[in-house]
Amino acid sequence: MACFFRRTIAAKLSRTLHHPEDAFIPALSAVPVSKKHPSPDFRLSVGALRLGGVLPADGDIQAQAESLATKLKRDNVLDEISAGQGTITFKTHRQLLVQRMLEPFGKEGTEFGLDSELFSTLKKGTTLVEFSSPNIAKKFHAGHLRSTIIGNFIANLKESLGNHVIRMNYLGDWGMQFGLLGAGFDQFGSQEKLEENPLQHLFDVYVRVNREAESNEDVRRAAGDFFRKLEQREDRAMSLWQQLREMTVKEYRQVYKRLGVHFDVYSGESFHRDQAQQVVQRLHGQGLLKTTERGTAVVDLSPTGDMSSCSTVLRSDGTSLYITRDIAAAIDRKDKFQFDEMIYVTDKSQQNHFHQLFQILQAMGHSWAERCQHVSFGLVQGMSTRSGEVVFLEDVLDEARARMLRNMSQSKTTKTTDDPEDTAEKVGMSALIVQDFRGLLESDYKFDWDRMLQAQGDTGVFLQYTHARLRSLIRNNNGSGEGGEIDPSLLLEQRSIVILQHLLRFDEVLYQSAQDLQPRHLVNFLTKLCHLVASAHKELPVKGSPQSVAQARLRLFSGSCSVLANGMKILGISPVEKM
Repeated sequence: MACFFRRTIAAKLSRTLHHPEDAFIPALSAVPVSKKHPSPDFRLSVGALRLGGVLPADGDIQAQAESLATKLKRDNVLDEISAGQGTITFKTHRQLLVQRMLEPFGKEGTEFGLDSELFSTLKKGTTLVEFSSPNIAKKFHAGHLRSTIIGNFIANLKESLGNHVIRMNYLGDWGMQFGLLGAGFDQFGSQEKLEENPLQHLFDVYVRVNREAESNEDVRRAAGDFFRKLEQREDRAMSLWQQLREMTVKEYRQVYKRLGVHFDVYSGESFHRDQAQQVVQRLHGQGLLKTTERGTAVVDLSPTGDMSSCSTVLRSDGTSLYITRDIAAAIDRKDKFQFDEMIYVTDKSQQNHFHQLFQILQAMGHSWAERCQHVSFGLVQGMSTRSGEVVFLEDVLDEARARMLRNMSQSKTTKTTDDPEDTAEKVGMSALIVQDFRGLLESDYKFDWDRMLQAQGDTGVFLQYTHARLRSLIRNNNGSGEGGEIDPSLLLEQRSIVILQHLLRFDEVLYQSAQDLQPRHLVNFLTKLCHLVASAHKELPVKGSPQSVAQARLRLFSGSCSVLANGMKILGISPVEKM
């Protein structure tokens, strides 16, 4: 595997330059492959060695590269060593590359690339990821799709790298918006319609009361009164709140099931309403609370203490705000789960909110706030269904499934499946995820149904098609490539080598993803793997080849399929067996 070759090169450098092997690991990387011409396997950055103090920081970098390359001799692992532009490249013996890279796929239960020495520098521990977090009593808007799938990816990635992950859904189940809904339900609500279609009815009520509140002071006052009754635990208000919360969570669980997402904890702002008042008292006791002329309580976050930057934590009527409850929630989670890091996944409009939250926690003496992180993302533009109305996630999932079913029925290559709807659902979901993950998370992107569902190109459909094709190849050959010995000398064609060279990068891609929590690195790696496999599939037939050749090729395709499936699962995609 990649770690064997990386360690071997690091050991050779260690003996030559008299530094520990670990000093060279960060400077070594697998070379991105090209279909057109052969490339070396690894590249050593001389600049990184200079930065790390292994080589002198002055002098000509090219001369240093050439001098070091001449000192390193070829051996039974390395076939070629040469100086490039400020780099040294290494080409391994081809037969050894085949043998070492395909070895893990002959054993059961091997997680390829996940035992890499690269991950030893990553901090392991308990990671709490808060994601999705829709508001109760509202239909699951398509805007929540990004938080849900990004948070799921981060949780999957952290878990695959050995962290204990707690997935938390922090529901917006408290606050003034619920006061508005409660007042609206009193005026426009119907118990019969509520039981018939809970979230649609509540959405209709919420839209109507919002419209009324814009021009009617009485409605705004009623909303404030209802929220105060909630904060004071008035029985009727609490009973309605409880009913609507339970109904909403039940509906949401159905949507999450379709997305292939689960949560360990369903929490919510309401869990911290009492603690929010305690937070205000603590802020007051620590001298961090100030009262404005309007009677609101604020924390001064300005560097000079001139109130130029403040965060309001209490309204003038004594009710708590979103940030007050977020402070209480963070403290409570640290006490309960003893997390080593906490990651919040919300859109970029909340960047200032989280900046203030972390500042306040630090000011209160909670040094662990340094290990809290906000992963923000941009907006999806142009996401609409044929009806063109407000886009609810279920409508988007239904349309993705329907379009995919139609595409499958019209395709000549579609195989008969036991459950075409389930296959279409999974493939449609993978199309949504890959379109979302192709760029930087912070960027807004334009939603495009047609491009998203193409079977060719860098799409989720192409990933699924490649996986299904490989699984079919393995099934048709009775899985004979998944175990036993193979002859590595039978896989020395350039089409085989280039796939194995690409697989050398898998642990680096996961490491890079863990550093910046961006899924695009993994998406790009998997789509390139699929293109390489598609080319090899044409030129390296299994059927009709001598048994030893067929078995060797099948091991190559089986290994590629395994890495593809594992990578897809980290992205949150369920690989299909047939399509």
